[in-house]
Amino acid sequence: MLWKRFNRARLANATGTTHIAAMNLRTRWRAFERGRFGRTLMFGVGVVLLLAAPIVGLIPGPGGIPFAVVGLTLVLRYARWTKRIYVRLKRRWPKQGALFDWGLRRKSARRRKVLATREAN
Repeated sequence: MLWKRFNRARLANATGTTHIAAMNLRTRWRAFERGRFGRTLMFGVGVVLLLAAPIVGLIPGPGGIPFAVVGLTLVLRYARWTKRIYVRLKRRWPKQGALFDWGLRRKSARRRKVLATREAN
């Protein structure tokens, strides 16, 4: 009798990784990064990476560039005041701002590029 082997209790107590566990982890991560401690921690990691970028840049190869990009991304994502400064600098130097947007893979940069090509046509 196959149905007795796979009863509800046995399935409910089955151990193993499921998609629900992954969803739970994702939900917990979002809750962590929205909290005050999580935002402060991620901002701190970004600052440390930005400070480490010139030191790592002395090593042969492009070592400092990824550190700077990831650090800048974390700082911009988790601190509102840095976003305001970033927007102000982009208005003052739009070409460099577009370059940073491209480097950070920002959706707003892609959207503005599509709008600019539509307006040009």
